[in-house]
Amino acid sequence: MPGKTVPNASGSAGPALGLRQNLTQFMLLVTVNALVGGTLGQERTVLPLLASQTFHLDLYTSALTYILAFGLSKAAMNYFAGTLSDRYGRKPVLVAGWLAAVPVPLMLILGPSWAWIVAANVLLGISQGLTWSTAVIMKMDLVGPRQRGLAMGFNEAAGYLGVAVTALVTGYLATTYGLRPAPFLLGAAYIALGLGLTVLAVRETHHHAHTEARQHVEAQSSAHAGLTTGQVFTLTSFKDRSLSAASQAGLVNNLNDGLAWGLFPVLFANAGLNLGQIGILAAAYPAAWGAAQLVTGAASDRWGRKWFITAGMLVQAVALAVTASAHSFGYWLGAAIVLGLGTAMVYPTLLAAIGDVAHPAWRARSVGVYRLWRDGGFAVGAVLSGVLADLYGIPTAIAAIAALTAVSGVVVAVRMRGNDHA
Repeated sequence: MPGKTVPNASGSAGPALGLRQNLTQFMLLVTVNALVGGTLGQERTVLPLLASQTFHLDLYTSALTYILAFGLSKAAMNYFAGTLSDRYGRKPVLVAGWLAAVPVPLMLILGPSWAWIVAANVLLGISQGLTWSTAVIMKMDLVGPRQRGLAMGFNEAAGYLGVAVTALVTGYLATTYGLRPAPFLLGAAYIALGLGLTVLAVRETHHHAHTEARQHVEAQSSAHAGLTTGQVFTLTSFKDRSLSAASQAGLVNNLNDGLAWGLFPVLFANAGLNLGQIGILAAAYPAAWGAAQLVTGAASDRWGRKWFITAGMLVQAVALAVTASAHSFGYWLGAAIVLGLGTAMVYPTLLAAIGDVAHPAWRARSVGVYRLWRDGGFAVGAVLSGVLADLYGIPTAIAAIAALTAVSGVVVAVRMRGNDHA
C-alpha cells in the first residue's frame, strides 16, 4: 500500500517518508530484489565451468568475455535507469528490466556456441542494470534520509542472499542433472515471479522523492537542485570528493567481484574440488556479503560512511591475498567468508554515501552514474584478471587485484569527507 499523506515542509500534502510508514511496499521491493539477485546467481557456479567443460575455452581472457559483456551492458543501463526513472517514473523502468531478462534462461540452455552465452549476458546486464538500480532508487525514495543506510543494507542483503542461495542450489542441480538445463530453469522461475510481482503489486515511488526534495538541506553548495545530467555525471565521477571517492571504490569492488565470479570456480576445479564443494564456495562469499549487510548498512547510519568503506576495502584485500596463497577447501572457505564480510562493509555504505550528498531532484541520476562506474568494474575485472591469469596464472592475478583493492581503500581514506552522512 502507498504511504499515508502528511503535510510536508512547504505545507502541502505529500506521501510520508520512512520505513515504518512504507513498510509493505518496502518489503515487497526487498522480495523483488532477492529475485533480481537470484536471476544473477543462476550463473555464478555453472557458467565458468560451462566455458571450460562444454565450450572448451582454454584462454581465461576468452572465457571471461561473458563477464565483460555483462559488465558493459549493466554499467550502461545503470546510467540510463536513473535518467529514465526521473523522466518516466520508477515502475516502468523496473518492468522493462524484467522483460529484458525473459529470453536469458532459454539462451543459456539452448545456446549452441559461446557467442549465444555472451549475448545472453548482454541481456542479463541490461536487466540487472534496470531492475537493481531501480529497486535501490525506490527504497531511497520511500525511507527518506534518516534510514538510508538501513534501507541499502536490506536491499543489498536481499539481492546477494538471492545470489548465494541460487549459487548453492544450482551447484547441486548441476551435480545431479548436469550443467544444462536444470540450473537455468530456476532462473526462469525467478524471472516469471519477479515480473508478476512488479506488474501486479509494486507501486510508483517518484512522488516520495518530490516530497523529500522540498525538505532537503544541501550537503554541499555544489550539490544544488538545478544540475543538468552532464553536471551530475561530472560531479559524481570527478569533482565532488565524496561522490568520486565512492565511485572509484565501487569500480574496484566490482572489479574483484568479477574476478571472484570468473576465476574462483576455475581455480577450485583445477585444485580437484568437486562441483558440490565449488558450489559451497561460490555461495559462501555472497551469503556472508548478503547477511552482514543487514548490520553494516544500519551501522553506517550511526557511525558514518568513510571508515566503514575504507576498512571494508582493506578486509577484502586481505581475503583475496589468502585466496591467492591457499590450497585447500578450508582456507578458501574462510577467505570467502571474510571477503563477503569486507564487501558487506562497503556495498550498502557506498550507495548510502551517494544518497547523502546527492540532491533528491537528481539523486536517481547520481546513483545511476555511481553504478555505471561500479559495474564497469565487472568489465575491467574480466579483462585485467583474464590477461593476468593467462600470462602469470590465476594466483598471481588474484594477488594483483588484492593490491589494487587495498590502494582503493587508501584513496577513500584520503579523499572522502567524513561528515556527510545524515
